[in-house]
Amino acid sequence: MYDKRVKIFIAISLAMLLTCVLRLAQMQLLADSRLQDEITELKRQRGQSRQLKTVRGRILDRNGNVLAADAPRFQICISYPLSSFLDDRVVEARRLKTVEKDTNPSRVKFYNEVEARRSQITEVVIPGCVKLGMSEQKIRGRIKAINDYMWNQRAFQAWRRSNPDPKLLENVLSVRLSEAMADFKRRFPDARERLRRIAAVDDLQEMNRPMPLLELKTDDDIFAAQIEFMDVNDIKILPTAYRQYPYGSVASQTIGWVGLATQEQDRKLFEDDRLASYLKDEVCGRDDGVEYVCESILRGRRGELVYDIDRELIRQNEPDYGNDVILTLDASLQKRIEEDLTNPQINPLHHVSPMAAVVIEVGSGDILALVSVPTYDLNGARYNYGDILKDPNEPAIHRALNKAYLPGSSVKPIILIAAMETGLVTSEEPIVCPTRPAPSGWPNCWIFRGSGIGHSDLWTNNGRNALKGSCNIYFSHVADRLDPLALQRWLFLFGYGRPLPLACPVPPSGEQPVRELRQEPGQISAKPVPMSKRIQSFDDIPPMNQGDKRLFGIGHGNLWATPLQVTNAFATIARAGLHKPPRLFLQPLPSVTGPNLSADLNISKHTLDVVYDGMSAVVNERNGTAYDAFAPANFSRYGVHVYGKTGSTERPDNACFGGFVQDTRGRKIALAIVIEGAQSGSHDAAPLARHIIQLCIEAGHIGNSQTGPGAATLTR
Repeated sequence: MYDKRVKIFIAISLAMLLTCVLRLAQMQLLADSRLQDEITELKRQRGQSRQLKTVRGRILDRNGNVLAADAPRFQICISYPLSSFLDDRVVEARRLKTVEKDTNPSRVKFYNEVEARRSQITEVVIPGCVKLGMSEQKIRGRIKAINDYMWNQRAFQAWRRSNPDPKLLENVLSVRLSEAMADFKRRFPDARERLRRIAAVDDLQEMNRPMPLLELKTDDDIFAAQIEFMDVNDIKILPTAYRQYPYGSVASQTIGWVGLATQEQDRKLFEDDRLASYLKDEVCGRDDGVEYVCESILRGRRGELVYDIDRELIRQNEPDYGNDVILTLDASLQKRIEEDLTNPQINPLHHVSPMAAVVIEVGSGDILALVSVPTYDLNGARYNYGDILKDPNEPAIHRALNKAYLPGSSVKPIILIAAMETGLVTSEEPIVCPTRPAPSGWPNCWIFRGSGIGHSDLWTNNGRNALKGSCNIYFSHVADRLDPLALQRWLFLFGYGRPLPLACPVPPSGEQPVRELRQEPGQISAKPVPMSKRIQSFDDIPPMNQGDKRLFGIGHGNLWATPLQVTNAFATIARAGLHKPPRLFLQPLPSVTGPNLSADLNISKHTLDVVYDGMSAVVNERNGTAYDAFAPANFSRYGVHVYGKTGSTERPDNACFGGFVQDTRGRKIALAIVIEGAQSGSHDAAPLARHIIQLCIEAGHIGNSQTGPGAATLTR
């Protein structure tokens, strides 16, 4: 009986052993077994990942000049295990843990470590940073900010891991720290218990990541820092990507700047993409500018190294660097215009005045210059944007896009086109501009106010000559003949009263929304159209007042336009009535959005010839309002002919000039300039427009320095 039991026991044991051997063989030999996969997954889950930083794409001008790019900068970084010794909360939590051991050697070791590590910070780290240019107060403040941030992160995780109120956990991302801590305190009223629980959270990845203290700006600073901290293991000199703007303040409002990605709209943009969503210290474009509207293009994706529990690399994802954005701007031309407009030797009367200027290549619609002064330095915007916003001259406002002005007499070519094309005036019909004040309700002519005579004393005051002399009497009466709806429609067709379809590039993935540069729509009606309203067609424009027609004829009343709208209207005239949107982006290809991207306004050759003749006379004939300003230039030696229109407004006082230029090769550029606070388009704006044309010739965008005398003949 006993032998039988032994045999049964041996049989069972052998069976169990065989089962174990077979199972072991299965685990070792069958790589695709479910258990092997489970073990691998367990090792992966217990492992760690390290994310690799990406590089933001560049912003380039049409000639490949870099306007914005990530550049390496070096920082002094401190480890949280060292900085935390200046955090009394962390020290107290460690003390409580040491006291619980209740051994004298442990307590002595703890106090010695605290003293040594604090001395290392106060006697080595802080003085070393002071030597490199940071005040002791700032460096202590930076260390405190690091400690506060990490403590809050640990406290929040301690709350999450302590079985909190399930209702709060339903959407943990929306729970405020104050709410979490209030719930944490309610469930654990003992402060020491809360300290213990927070101190137990020691597995956050950020706790092992060096935190920046001080940026090193020169090679000498980098070398000095390496010498200063060579014996401090918890201080590292590490490179980081820094957004650099080589042209400084050039085109600052157009390019825009980057700041920390802390706003809700930032977090939402890539919230579903773990490797593109923003980390705490990453930046994104700030509203408004190319950096912002092209965020989905410029932003890359981080790489990632994934390690298992044995620290073996099991997966590697290379970073996807951001794509470049190429603008139509000529950075060198833009720079010279900005510098010269603010140069007291070139612009003695108004070099400190806010101004805007736009230059468009007529054939392509490319914006060569989009100027708004004053500007601000993009390299410092991230740190002093508050001061920029407080500046009374408002450098943050893009005056070429986001500020509407009364166009003054620069609108008169459009008024003449509208009247002639609707048959309400002929090219030869004179409208008398007498030597006497205008009747009540009508504007006086500027020549009568200044010289006491009327234009009819100088010539037959027909459309061509009225343009040449900018006659208010002629154009107020012509506009008054127009039906209000017809007048509005013509202005709308030329791009007034609506944001121009300034197409922005499509994100590579197509998943993110296409952002658009903000534009002021202007006004051609009794009530302004809010910027938030999307204008789809002329039907979206409110009606105008009947009494406004006379004022519209001279660019006053409720008629407002941005410098970009004015310039593009002159580009439309230069194209013989072909309206097309301006272009700011060369690459990636812009999105195709907006109504009436290109439209032939079907203006007759006769009407265009009259308008061209009048605009040429403004600049090139005596008694033309811009003749005195342009005569010294002698642009004919470059094979260049200028067609222009001066303008000035009251309440507010502004001066402007707009027009286009053609050379003997058929190339054309359109331009406009407005000077806030100036009073004469002839004396204030026209000389600066002449200077901008000269800069465009020197940049090669118009004219031919080899061409002899002789004005260009306008081609259609």
